[in-house]
Amino acid sequence: MSGVRVRRARTGDMSTIARFNVALAEESEGLQLEARTAEEGVRGLLANPALGRYLLAVSAQGEILGQLMVTTEWSDWRNCMIWWLQSVYTAPAHRGRGVFRKLCEQVLEEARKNGCLLRLYVERGNARAIAAYGALGFRRSAYEVMEYGGSG
Repeated sequence: MSGVRVRRARTGDMSTIARFNVALAEESEGLQLEARTAEEGVRGLLANPALGRYLLAVSAQGEILGQLMVTTEWSDWRNCMIWWLQSVYTAPAHRGRGVFRKLCEQVLEEARKNGCLLRLYVERGNARAIAAYGALGFRRSAYEVMEYGGSG
């Protein structure tokens, strides 16, 4: 996708990322996130890089077209970092134009250089996302995700 570059998110990107996260929750899971909570969550990550990072696909004009968040987990079994892709979103007007691919290829390259394993979770019924991830080489894992507590 020509003219699109990938960069790390900055504090000034917070409202767009939060807006994208609210839209993502609604589109993928039918969840109504409170905008203020989403913004505070983004602010928390941007203020503490140890929690993770957002990468943004940005047009030549500076418009944010898409995003993804990378968080990390140490694997003592594999003696490597596992990078989790989260909050993956492309603005509707820019879907099908390679925005997600551009973001993901950046992360794939960084992961290869750093010897990291990549993982993500996806809603079982989100066939479009599953197909997009599969086209980039992701495959189903032997693990089932479980959760406890939290507000969601």
